[in-house]
Amino acid sequence: MSATSGKPGKSRFSAHPPSRRDRGRIKAAQPWREAPDNDGPLVLYGIHAVAAALANPARRISRLMATENAENRLGEAVAQRGLSVERVRPKDLDRLLGADTVHQGVAAEAEPLPEPELAQLVAASASGHGPLVVLDQVTDPHNVGAVLRSAAVFGAAGLVTTRRHSPPLNGTLAKAASGALEMVPVAMVQNLARTLDELKNAGVTVIGLDGEGDALLDDAPLQGAVAFVLGAEGKGLRQLTRETCSSVCRIGTAGTLASLNVSNAAAIALHLASMQRRRSDR
Repeated sequence: MSATSGKPGKSRFSAHPPSRRDRGRIKAAQPWREAPDNDGPLVLYGIHAVAAALANPARRISRLMATENAENRLGEAVAQRGLSVERVRPKDLDRLLGADTVHQGVAAEAEPLPEPELAQLVAASASGHGPLVVLDQVTDPHNVGAVLRSAAVFGAAGLVTTRRHSPPLNGTLAKAASGALEMVPVAMVQNLARTLDELKNAGVTVIGLDGEGDALLDDAPLQGAVAFVLGAEGKGLRQLTRETCSSVCRIGTAGTLASLNVSNAAAIALHLASMQRRRSDR
């Protein structure tokens, strides 16, 4: 689906360490910054993102910083993890994360989640756990986070994205996902066209979404193993991606504005699939 972009994501983490006055209040550590890739420790911030990470036994957390208010809101989850909390003030996190970061008084340093195998996601979709969502070089972390939220709400078996030309699975994206990063398995692949061929060979119906698709998505059968493929902001599906899909469908619209944001298109497609699943279960 051709998509319109919000403002491009920018680095959220300052390269400046705490002041001398604050070093007595905060454990010595390297300043946090948005990693260029998905390897090594990452930073999560925001109440919902951190609460979901604390509730996820697969997420290893090495450091947790919180204001008194945020610690009280997360008290039960922190206690269950047995983690110690570094008490900070909001301006301490502003200094570490960037003054424009909406951290809600909490930040955590964590390890990346284990990546699922593609075959696991296919098996989950085939067994009724919802479609897969495949992103073709979607680079805006806010959009990817919003797609993850829709995937969690409407029941997707997983998300597939490219290892390059995709935002890192931390900070800005996790905040936008509002906890869904911990709920929806994400597989990152090197070659998207080859991955789509693997999905088709495994019996998955691969449906590209584009405003100029040949058929309406409303009329497509969306039960069983299905993958929705959505293109980058402003560009839509790349030509090779489009040619590799089993079919290319459009979402029916009532007006002349046929282009949808990628996250909105994902939500509509997942909702249609969810409706078909419910009807088939009756």
